[in-house]
Amino acid sequence: MNPTLPVLKASDFGSDQDVRWCPGCGDYSILAQMKKVLPELGVARENLVFVSGIGCSSRFPYYMNTYGMHSIHGRAPAFASGLKITRPDLTVFVITGDGDALSIGGNHLMHCIRRNVDLNIIMFNNSIYGLTKGQYSPTSPQGHVTKSTPVGSLDFPLSPLSVALGAEATFVARSIDFNTKHLGATLLRAAQHKGTSFVEVFQNCNVFNDGAWSYVTDRGTKDDHTLVLEHGQPMIFGKDRDKGIRLNGLIPEVVNLSDTNVDDLLFHNEQTDSPHVAFTLSRMHHPEYPVPIGVFRSVERPTYEKQVGEQIEAIQASKGVGDLQQLFKSGETWTVSE
Repeated sequence: MNPTLPVLKASDFGSDQDVRWCPGCGDYSILAQMKKVLPELGVARENLVFVSGIGCSSRFPYYMNTYGMHSIHGRAPAFASGLKITRPDLTVFVITGDGDALSIGGNHLMHCIRRNVDLNIIMFNNSIYGLTKGQYSPTSPQGHVTKSTPVGSLDFPLSPLSVALGAEATFVARSIDFNTKHLGATLLRAAQHKGTSFVEVFQNCNVFNDGAWSYVTDRGTKDDHTLVLEHGQPMIFGKDRDKGIRLNGLIPEVVNLSDTNVDDLLFHNEQTDSPHVAFTLSRMHHPEYPVPIGVFRSVERPTYEKQVGEQIEAIQASKGVGDLQQLFKSGETWTVSE
């Protein structure tokens, strides 16, 4: 917290715009938790920026009493990267959806992550295109019947966290719109990370894909189908905390604690530089496994904008500050005659 700043509350971060999501949409929960988290960062509102692409989630900047930009489809990471590099003092969030980020925006997302620009990318995953009225998305399961796949999707779905880890993300996490306490804590961890943080939020589209994540949100099933990752702790889950995850070679397997010593379970280490176990966790899908939530990986690496600044300073120290007009007239030139 910055003691020189006025004490801000969650309500201070809400804009004067009416929130126009469908009643019951999971986006409301993410918006509410974001407003609760921001006062804990101790960052002035004028130093906070929300950049979005296109989609239901991308209305987010309108509802925040901060600076913001509603950019173009899939390009929010590019806009945000340019902003952060030129204004490294700003705290920048990228708000995107599974279609916006992983379809037309996949290339921008991947390169932003590998560069480790100090951005907070929050990806709302409802496994559907909601804004354009219910077409299948890159995360829709095989066989999913939608308006654009009336006899079932043939595409194998992308795993967003696997993509992020494959791009060498320094911070990767997952949470659920329904689990507000966990969601708030995850957003806070992401915002405090130096480097690209990538957070996938399971978000329910109650109009076009209602119940997509019911197995991890319904009271009767969520405990048996959710694995809460805790750094340094064994991977135990279940309503009665009687199941665990053990590695059989390189393959994770579900075991009963009555038959297994706790010391034989897989212990979570989010800080290891090797992403192999985190990648394995990202491939654990329902119904064969419980779905992991929490921080998969959190490691340190120099940020892109810091290295750009250092590079500029080094060049200026050796060659002086450049002259744009002189640069225009230098090198090879051509005269175009009439």
